[in-house]
Amino acid sequence: MNSCIVTAEIYDSPQLRHTPDGLEVTEMIVHISGLRPDDPSHPLKVVGWGNLAKEIHQNYHPGDRVILEGRLGMNTFETPQGYKEKRAELTLQRIHNIGATVPSPTRTPVAAPPPSQPAPYRSPEYETTPPAPNPSFTATPEPTYQPTTFDRPAYTTTSVTEAEPDPDDIPFARPVYAHTSLVNELWDTCEVGANSSWEGIKQIKP
Repeated sequence: MNSCIVTAEIYDSPQLRHTPDGLEVTEMIVHISGLRPDDPSHPLKVVGWGNLAKEIHQNYHPGDRVILEGRLGMNTFETPQGYKEKRAELTLQRIHNIGATVPSPTRTPVAAPPPSQPAPYRSPEYETTPPAPNPSFTATPEPTYQPTTFDRPAYTTTSVTEAEPDPDDIPFARPVYAHTSLVNELWDTCEVGANSSWEGIKQIKP
């Protein structure tokens, strides 16, 4: 026999029984992982005696991962078919739980104190002067303008007739009218000649 330490996982529930002398004995099967991830696990029978047997039965359950320390031995037994086989068996001396399934004392959660509420902010009060009343103004109605109609004066159109020149303003001249006789034609010829002479004298006279 030799002493060994192995890491294993509990496969079935620990079974508690008593010997004829009244000594407690607990047996359970654990699985030991292979060297490589794809290697199958290997079963191992674990036996605990006395107070350790009661502790295992009360505190450990299938699926717990544990560290086992004890003496490793080989037992020979006969199968129902009549064959003899050898099976390794670990007589437990110490056990350590490394899993999370071991029941732990129940703790009553302590309620966290409510967050402190900040004191309400009060804005400082200032003396306010009431606004001066606005002077009232009397609205003056806007004047209404009436369109003024101007009467256009009536103008009287008067035809202006030019006055005939006075024959006395021109010496030796008289109006020439339609001639109906030879005497008047001769007379007019004389007057035209006289008028021409008179015009020439006025141009020579300084």
